[in-house]
Amino acid sequence: MRVRVLLSAFDSRGGVEPLLGLTVRLRELGAQVRVCAPPDEEFAQRLAGVGVEMVPVGWSVRAMMTGTPPPSPADVPRRAAELMAAYLDRAGAAAEGCDVVLATGILPAAAGMRAVAEKRGIPYVYASHQPVSLPSPHHPPIPRPGRPLPPDVTDNRELWERDARDVNDLFGPAVNSHRASIGLPTVADVRGHVFTRRPWLATDPVLAPWPEPSDLDVVQTGAWLLPDERPLPGELVEFLDAGEPPVYVGFGSISMPGMKDIARAAVEAVRARGRRVIVSRGWADLVPSDDRDDCFAVGEANHQALFARVAAVVHHGGAGTTTTATWVGAPQVVVPQGADQPYFADRVAELGIGAAHDGPAPTTESLSAALGTVLTPETRARAKAVAGTVRTDGAAVAARLLFDLAVRERPPASA
Repeated sequence: MRVRVLLSAFDSRGGVEPLLGLTVRLRELGAQVRVCAPPDEEFAQRLAGVGVEMVPVGWSVRAMMTGTPPPSPADVPRRAAELMAAYLDRAGAAAEGCDVVLATGILPAAAGMRAVAEKRGIPYVYASHQPVSLPSPHHPPIPRPGRPLPPDVTDNRELWERDARDVNDLFGPAVNSHRASIGLPTVADVRGHVFTRRPWLATDPVLAPWPEPSDLDVVQTGAWLLPDERPLPGELVEFLDAGEPPVYVGFGSISMPGMKDIARAAVEAVRARGRRVIVSRGWADLVPSDDRDDCFAVGEANHQALFARVAAVVHHGGAGTTTTATWVGAPQVVVPQGADQPYFADRVAELGIGAAHDGPAPTTESLSAALGTVLTPETRARAKAVAGTVRTDGAAVAARLLFDLAVRERPPASA
């Protein structure tokens, strides 16, 4: 029986990458897969590397994140309307003949995917790559753009109720006007409509468990991992081979004022510990501040292979980077900048596989102190031990669930 699946991730690199693993496992089951993703060349190249058809939707996330000036909270409703319109157009056409839709990433894009699924009469699944984006009495919501959490409110249920109202204010007009334009009924609770009562959680249950009891019937599949067989660049291998394992410093898709200062402080902290350093350029285009031969700048690279060869990883705490470092057993220093990153920083510290920096603006001294904790035999041994517990079948579990859902819900006439 042929099954056609449409996947979507309007997100940064760490949110798009897991779809590669899910795609590969779905195709092993015989499914045909299309992926809707932002029209960034690096996403297209990664998806092409596993032979999957990418449908570009919306605008470049990299251009949006690195643009001057960056998007403001006041732009959010307008951008949400534009993004949902793009999804109804491009993803709506891509869904032709599909049997099931799965959406990840930001809420307006997922709302567009749910509308597409409803219009086509096919099942829809929402999946998250971090527990803290899903409502729970055990943690507060991540603040919405321009909507900080009130400091005098500490009850998580009350904060999540407020978040639901914020979502309706920010996205409700766009979501409901576009639903009406294709003949679908309006929804009163946009967040609940997008997340559903049974969202999936694509995280490792040791690194990022779902807290119970819960009001949601969350399906935790495990992280969607895919072994990366790409070789490291020759010059990078020469640098790695030329001495003791260096420390990796990188902040992925984060691009904001002050990132170069953070990278500079990190390089000096690593040097203060007598270590060489690898700087990942990332979306902030970070480079060493001098031309000393103890520092190497790297662009696109296989993080699985690279992290396995470094003494520690200094990073921002995104779900993708944290999961990869944990999977390969690399000690970590997490410098969270926002969103889900403080959560992953805390988990790294709680598991004893690294250190969480206190605040987003480190100094050379504060990072050197964190590295002093991380660059020890005890932390490395603990990181290796936790790596042995990481569940590696998450993508296969999710693929089977999605495949079976498509078959089970397929109308008899198209079976």
